[in-house]
Amino acid sequence: MTSPGDSGEREQWPLWEVFVRSSRGLSHVHAGSLHAPDETMAVRNARDLYTRRGEGVSIWVVRASAITASDPDAKGAFFESPQGKEYRHATYYTESDTVPHL
Repeated sequence: MTSPGDSGEREQWPLWEVFVRSSRGLSHVHAGSLHAPDETMAVRNARDLYTRRGEGVSIWVVRASAITASDPDAKGAFFESPQGKEYRHATYYTESDTVPHL
């Protein structure tokens, strides 16, 4: 059913990613996603959806379109250590007999 003046297509609200910091946690954790017309409604809706039992002390909402992410299908190449840069990892180094405190 459409309302007067409605072209039959509903305007799609933007998608927001929700991060909640619990009372016991030190960092925000992704809690889920929701649609809302603006950031104020996104925070209010996130509070109602993801902190109903009072477990949250802070909520972040980020418009999903503002997030840049790596490609999960390219994880091998993306997270591999660059050739010739093994020294960046602790496994590259060996114990020294001449340094007594190591």
